[in-house]
Amino acid sequence: MAVGYLVTVVLAALIAVCCLVRIRGPKPLFALAYRLGLVFNEVPFLALYALAAATALAFAEGDIATPADRVVVAAAVLPAAAFVLIARRGIRAAPAVALALQEAFGPGAGTRRRPPLARILLRPILRRRADVRRVGDLAFGDEGPRNLLDVYHHRARPQGGPVLIHFHGGHYDQGRKNTQSLPLLYRLASRGWVCISANYRLRPAFSHPDHLIDAKKVIAWAREHAAEYGADPAAGVFVSGSSAGGHLASLAALTPDEPRFQPGFEQADTSVTAAVVLNGYLGEYFDGDPATSPVNLVRPDAPPFLIAHGDLDELVPTDNPRALVTALRTASTAPVVYAELPGGHHAFDLFHSFRFEALIDGIEEFAAKVRARKPDPHPHQHGSGSR
Repeated sequence: MAVGYLVTVVLAALIAVCCLVRIRGPKPLFALAYRLGLVFNEVPFLALYALAAATALAFAEGDIATPADRVVVAAAVLPAAAFVLIARRGIRAAPAVALALQEAFGPGAGTRRRPPLARILLRPILRRRADVRRVGDLAFGDEGPRNLLDVYHHRARPQGGPVLIHFHGGHYDQGRKNTQSLPLLYRLASRGWVCISANYRLRPAFSHPDHLIDAKKVIAWAREHAAEYGADPAAGVFVSGSSAGGHLASLAALTPDEPRFQPGFEQADTSVTAAVVLNGYLGEYFDGDPATSPVNLVRPDAPPFLIAHGDLDELVPTDNPRALVTALRTASTAPVVYAELPGGHHAFDLFHSFRFEALIDGIEEFAAKVRARKPDPHPHQHGSGSR
């Protein structure tokens, strides 16, 4: 029997199961499934290509010589079909995002675009763009490496673009800038935005509100310095985040100009135009303080939100983001877009996938519609008290 080929087929089947099913335990199985799903649920073509190459190589080398070998080849059809199904679920993100935009903005929203097939199918892991420059490790505070940020801007440096600030995930105890949502940052930077990816202080050495103070410093830094890279904060300052970074972005968006979160820079404008939350945890912080839950900070003048979550997220059930969506729609008059992505796991924002490309299209349209609304001429004069 072609043992090596059999191992390849079994591994492909394992990967497919980890993508198709939400696995939460036991812990070793969860850790394996999470890491495999992290990659192959978004780029199943890589596994499909590997399986096809292994099959072709086995035939070319004469390894498929016995009835048992032919059974293994027949069995390989199952994971191959599963990878096609996984890809089709990713494609279904586009209509889900379009429907979410229509619910928030009415008929005519949710324009469908043709996905960049070459990028998705042939180079999903390569995030950089030739027309975008990254300026790394700029200090926004005095806390060393955890107070550094990167700026992404178009090499031509067009003037007057909006700003997007992104905070990484990692359970508030790990993670770093320049790792998550890079397809989004590079796409918007290539469109004339100035994008910022920032570190912040982490547990256990630091706790709430230290992370939020750092986030506020980044917003203040952007308002002061983004024009140096071609942006105009008056065109919009959007805050975004992945996982724990989504929690942080939500807190920042819902506490504009709150003095207790701005020690030493109380007069800085830390209001934002809108928030974009990707696979975010949106409940209470680790200390259980209700005031650290974005749900309990919702206010009538909350900015617009776009919240995207996978319906198979193995870390944060969909009830969590739905609670914030309900609270925002109840208390605020601003648009709230909630896109629940079919087949999406946690951390779907790492690669150029059908799912994330469709969502990036939706984020661009969301931002355009938010910016088209009549702006508040004095956003920093919102009430600063938190509920």
